Amino acid sequence: MVENTESESRKLLVRLREAMAGDDAGQARLDKITQLIADSMGTEVCSIYLFRDEETLELCATEGLNRESVHQTRMRVGEGLVGRVARTGKVINTPDAPSARGFRYMPETGEERFSSFLGIPIQRLGEMMGVLVVQSKETRDYSADAVYALEVVAMVIAEMTELGAFVGEGSAMSPLHQHSVLLKGITGQEGAAEGHIWLHEPRVVVTNPFADDPHREFERLQEAVDELRVGVDKMLQVSGGNKEQAQVLETYRMFANSKGWMRRMEEDIARGLSAEAAVEKEQSLARGRMAQVQDAYLRERLSDLDDLSNRLLRILTGQGKDTGAELPENPILVARNIGPAELLEYGRKLKGVILEEGSVGSHAAIVARALAIPLVVRVGRITTEGLNGDHVLVDGDHGAVHLRPDDPVVSAFRDKIAMQAQAQERYTSIREKPAVTRDGQTVNLLMNAGLMADLPSLENSGAEGVGLFRTELQFLVRNQMPKRSELVVLYQRVMEAARGKRVVFRTLDIGSDKVLPYMKPQDEPNPALGWRAIRVGLDKPGVMRMQLQALIRAANGGPLTVMFPFVAQFEEYRQARQEVDKTIEREKRLGHVLPSSLEVGAMLETPSLGFAPLRFFEEVDFLSIGGNDLKQFFFAADRENERVRKRYDSLNVSFLSFIERIVERCDISGTPLSFCGEDAGRPIEAVCLAAMGIRTLSMRPASIGPVKSLLLRVDLAELRNIISDARHRGDQTVRPAVMEYLRGL
Repeated sequence: MVENTESESRKLLVRLREAMAGDDAGQARLDKITQLIADSMGTEVCSIYLFRDEETLELCATEGLNRESVHQTRMRVGEGLVGRVARTGKVINTPDAPSARGFRYMPETGEERFSSFLGIPIQRLGEMMGVLVVQSKETRDYSADAVYALEVVAMVIAEMTELGAFVGEGSAMSPLHQHSVLLKGITGQEGAAEGHIWLHEPRVVVTNPFADDPHREFERLQEAVDELRVGVDKMLQVSGGNKEQAQVLETYRMFANSKGWMRRMEEDIARGLSAEAAVEKEQSLARGRMAQVQDAYLRERLSDLDDLSNRLLRILTGQGKDTGAELPENPILVARNIGPAELLEYGRKLKGVILEEGSVGSHAAIVARALAIPLVVRVGRITTEGLNGDHVLVDGDHGAVHLRPDDPVVSAFRDKIAMQAQAQERYTSIREKPAVTRDGQTVNLLMNAGLMADLPSLENSGAEGVGLFRTELQFLVRNQMPKRSELVVLYQRVMEAARGKRVVFRTLDIGSDKVLPYMKPQDEPNPALGWRAIRVGLDKPGVMRMQLQALIRAANGGPLTVMFPFVAQFEEYRQARQEVDKTIEREKRLGHVLPSSLEVGAMLETPSLGFAPLRFFEEVDFLSIGGNDLKQFFFAADRENERVRKRYDSLNVSFLSFIERIVERCDISGTPLSFCGEDAGRPIEAVCLAAMGIRTLSMRPASIGPVKSLLLRVDLAELRNIISDARHRGDQTVRPAVMEYLRGL
């Protein structure tokens, strides 16, 4: 145990606690803090800068600079040494500030040319809140104890800022969690929803960062760590022999027994912090390091430490996940990330989902699409900015979140939702109509599915069948491989719910961002181009055979349609087809009823398959273009990367010409062709795909009405001419020409 020594940092914390204990208003408190820090540290200047918005810092209190500059001096993130601290989240300690890179002299502060500069980030759990600065005329390299002391003080300032201790005039000192905020993310699932935040993991609030009795805090920390270690050991015992799960828990055990981690927290307590504040300080440092680390393995380990710190904080504060709060009306789930099984537990109670991390191809995104609820991913700060019960608007169409929105925003958003509802009512009137264009072309509209919960949409949406049933969801939501008998029952229920309509079962599509919790993850530099989908199936034929057997038995003498994902070359399809034939023969020998008809197709998701030999097109029973993957590989643009994803248009002439080539080859071989993906559900893109010759489109159920509505109004021959004219003019994209034509309808 670290002894309770009267270090400079502890003396400073004692004085800080006294300053915080008074009834002073927010500005007076900040002023008092800068005075006592400057006095305790023996510096001429101490200043506190807080964020007034995401990109701007504001001088909110100072001892030693011109007081008229308070709330007047502002700087951008990255500007000057203060801005550098805010941008990097790292300490800057220099004895000669004017010669340091990025130094900026601010004459309006009355600032003399101070030599030494020490800037400390004010941050809480990785969220930057401001910068604490001390400066001296003398050339001075601040000691490790001085740096540590100010880090502790900065942590306390962050905690008290979170609790509203410094509320005053101006944007930088406005109350947290009360003002309206617009947060941008990435669309995971389209749609709009209004509701109230439900935090998947309620935030732990440290209400007292100071230690009244350090020895008692040492005891509390040790008791909590002991309880944590026992809990991890129990989880290991019940991990059921799952190697991957056991590896994660062994990492937890390693951190829980880390002497360095324990020593650092004890040092924090010795300097005057409470046990929970000491844990949170170490957690904040880990989060800060996590933001800087590029290595995936190290980020994962730091994430494990972050999770373990949360568990320890809940033990110390008694603030468990079950807070007793009730699910609010129209709940919008907010989480850093969430697994598919956890999301399915909430089910259709949710109106929307907002994730701080995640991706458009993640398990959560797949489940959100299946539940037909809006999802926005990579929404920075949402778990720290939002509180349980906060009013929130989720705009899945534009990847935006309006937190605690103002009345004008709410009014406009409700108008948008009302217009969408009215449109859906209009679509109901055409639900039973076939999608026949003005020039008499029929387009088959199918829906995508992955859960039993999707199947009621088959009738309600007007879909003519299921063009893609994602079978991997049943594998992803479990902690171990599902049994064949369980899959047989599930697939039977799907076929029965389809009531005779065709269901295309896509075999297990795992790998890339869809990693089974019980399968050893592959350390691949580019998993989207790695060991995934059909490649896994061919290398692990036992899993493929088990799934094929389940599908054949579920068909129970009826028709069966199977599709293999991510086929990149003819030989892969041939090998997979041979597995089907072998399985059929085996089932026949075992006396099981065989399907009355069997179609075996492939997903065309790589450009290479578009150039396969004509023999491939003749042998495959049908083809489905997987538009999402094909587009990213065609343009070499990662669909998870916002910098490049939106630079490439689906109506690009090159892409449409490639689609046209596939249509022509399928026409020659008589191969049925469909298009499956986000673009199939976007009306403008959908009619253009139909104009290029694709007569079957598969999409989310909610998109069928809008797509059908536009198809009924267009003449595909006219639209094809519009596209051809744009290509001949040398246009890069046909979108402007198509939009002009559609506006004239």
